[in-house]
Amino acid sequence: MPIADPSADELSLLQDEAVLFTRELIRIDTTNFGGNDPATWGKGETEAADYVVGKLREVGLSPEVHESAPGRPSVFVRLPGEDRERGGLILHGHLDVVPARAEDWSADPFGAEIRDGMIYGRGAVDMKDMVGMLLALARHLSRAGQVPPRDLLFAFFADEENRGIWGSEWIVEHHPEIFAGMSEAISEVGGYSITLPEKETGEDVRAYVLQTAEKGLIWGRLRATGRAGHGSVPNDENAIVRLAHAITAIDAHVFPIEFVASVRALFDGVTEITGIGWDEEDIASFLPLLGGARQFVSGTLSDSANLTMLDAGYKGNVIPQTAEATFDARFLPGHQEDLLSLLEELTGEHVEVVVDDIGNSVDSPRTGPLVDVMTRSIQAEDPGSRVLPYCLSGGTDNKPLSRELGIIGYGFAPLQLPKDLDFAPLFHGVDERVPVDAVRFGARVLLRLARDC
Repeated sequence: MPIADPSADELSLLQDEAVLFTRELIRIDTTNFGGNDPATWGKGETEAADYVVGKLREVGLSPEVHESAPGRPSVFVRLPGEDRERGGLILHGHLDVVPARAEDWSADPFGAEIRDGMIYGRGAVDMKDMVGMLLALARHLSRAGQVPPRDLLFAFFADEENRGIWGSEWIVEHHPEIFAGMSEAISEVGGYSITLPEKETGEDVRAYVLQTAEKGLIWGRLRATGRAGHGSVPNDENAIVRLAHAITAIDAHVFPIEFVASVRALFDGVTEITGIGWDEEDIASFLPLLGGARQFVSGTLSDSANLTMLDAGYKGNVIPQTAEATFDARFLPGHQEDLLSLLEELTGEHVEVVVDDIGNSVDSPRTGPLVDVMTRSIQAEDPGSRVLPYCLSGGTDNKPLSRELGIIGYGFAPLQLPKDLDFAPLFHGVDERVPVDAVRFGARVLLRLARDC
């Protein structure tokens, strides 16, 4: 039968489980240190996948598990919808987290302690809160025996923090049949609130930023070559010096600001709410209005390239023949080739730009039936709020789904946040945390989405 309004007890259980699952998943250390050697991987992702499988089976669901390599399982379960001819909706999250140094934290990164109404722990916002909400939602729908309007595919990916090489990228390549009939997807880093002053009354109004676009990425190395030699002998072909010149050129380059469509739509929406205009020549004075989204948005005003690691030499009195620097470059939608050409131009003839990985940008429609449903679902739980599009500076598992399968992806992990919470720095940050009430709110919003999608 179609999804009906839950009883008070059902709604309470949905929210309680979302919080419980978030905390229990945080307590499973799924740290992803990167790399492609299975011998260096921990057992955390397998433990988390087993946990998800167990919770789904408890309510009669039959999830399938696909392991790309030992220790890298991803979990999937499909709930058939009323209209099997319509394109289905993927609701996905990832089970892994980035490392956390316990000595830097005020709480155990894997303790899931609740303090001042906040759940502390690595993955609290990236993204075991969303995984907890999705797991609670799938269980609710199964317990109630209710059928969504269209197919829903719940996906819990491995290895997102290593660009999904052993997770979404591998699954899309080796098991595309899992996504048969799917047309849209929702995942992380969108649907959270910022607080703005309303122009007519001056009172606070919440605006939820819906991620409709995300930058692409180029990961690679600058490889400089030169003439090896003794450290006491002058050398005008020193690979380290050549590499240093290339690094300096990239660091000194001023990437021009460009306002892509999703960024313009966000700024125009903020202006409509606040009455405060934005100036292309002085955007820095406008950005503080964006509160907890400011850092994400700042990263979407231009392409970028940062040097992250160095590797050169093998003895103090030997000039090496080669030297390398690792870089992380990000490009706005449509800028991939331009950024590659720029890097090659800046580095010069003696330094090769070696590309190890490219992740496509995403640019999804800012209007349409699913956007309307997401907007209504938010506003039903937070009357008077607004929903605005934005572009994410990072990346998500929507990339391979979009690139290989044509699935339209959005960031929609709904959270109603306190006005003073600086949200963006919590991602990969120290003392990562999420409000308990925000997880409960998100569970309610996602239920509305499943009912009306």
